Amino acid sequence: MAAQAEDAQRDALAERLFGAALGAYELMTVHLGDRLGYYRALTEGGEATPGELATATGTDERYAREWLEQQAVAGILEVDDPGAEPGERRFRLPAGHAEVLVDRDSLAHLTPLARYGVSFAHVLPAVEEAFRTGGGVSWEEYGRLGREAQADANRPVFANLLGSEWLPAIADVHERLLADPPARVADVACGAGWSSIAIARAYPKVTVDGYDLDEASVELARANLAGTNVADRVTFRHQDAGDAELAGSYQLVTVFEALHDMSRPVEVLRALRGLVAEDGAVVVMDERVADTFTAPGDEVERLMYTYSVLCCLPVGLADQPSAGTGTVMRVDMVRRYAAEAGFAEVEVLPIEHEIFRFYRLHG
Repeated sequence: MAAQAEDAQRDALAERLFGAALGAYELMTVHLGDRLGYYRALTEGGEATPGELATATGTDERYAREWLEQQAVAGILEVDDPGAEPGERRFRLPAGHAEVLVDRDSLAHLTPLARYGVSFAHVLPAVEEAFRTGGGVSWEEYGRLGREAQADANRPVFANLLGSEWLPAIADVHERLLADPPARVADVACGAGWSSIAIARAYPKVTVDGYDLDEASVELARANLAGTNVADRVTFRHQDAGDAELAGSYQLVTVFEALHDMSRPVEVLRALRGLVAEDGAVVVMDERVADTFTAPGDEVERLMYTYSVLCCLPVGLADQPSAGTGTVMRVDMVRRYAAEAGFAEVEVLPIEHEIFRFYRLHG
């Protein structure tokens, strides 16, 4: 019986790893379809032969044919007649798939996950070396794909939920952002700026200053802001938000999904405490991980630990000294960091989301 149980465990793990490998490889082909414009061309054209897709995207027909066939075999695309000559087969996106693959503002949009995977693979040798030495991997090393993946993964939730559900759930903050005199908001570690833009769109009176120490992210944020209807009320700064000249300047200070990446989170929280006006609020959004370590974990916990191993912990350890937080920052850890920064209380806000948890820091 023991041998049979061992064989069953062996076979289950082998099957799981095969499925994981298949999924990883297919995710890379999704990345190609995204970057080459194949999905968008199919969305706009309705359907295409390999030659038509190649012409529409400026790519090679033979490669386009192989990709189309692979996507159809994977069930991501449909083909009208599998028995037709290879160059005459017509491929299309099934109903609903375009929202997942093309619509960057949809909550169902998931191609950024593919971009993350390619970025992680690119830096894996550096992560391996960090494991051996105890060093880190800078965020800059994850490159344009990592930066874009982070931005596009969060864009839909900021665009759809931040100003319509999340901030309105904090009643006094919501009222202050709507009131006079116009409130000032500091969005710290703003990245590509979608959170800052969403706040300004939801609250027509406020001005928002987005701060980030990654210059390329600030440039991306400025590009995303250009041409929007809030460009006159949002400013992105490549600047340390802990500048003493900014003390007490803001009615709302936010950090969205960034605190766990920071080498010295206590110093950052101390700076946030200095930024906020006497009657202002500090709101932090980070991952909704489990309250305690359990193994095995659910899918969210599994996802967060992969992010931590491949990105967040190495990034956090790149700048020393470091707290070495990693993605899995539990509630008790947030409370400890906040207390060390001088806050009197951490309130876990009653905002429901499967991935994110919200904190309000008092005092």
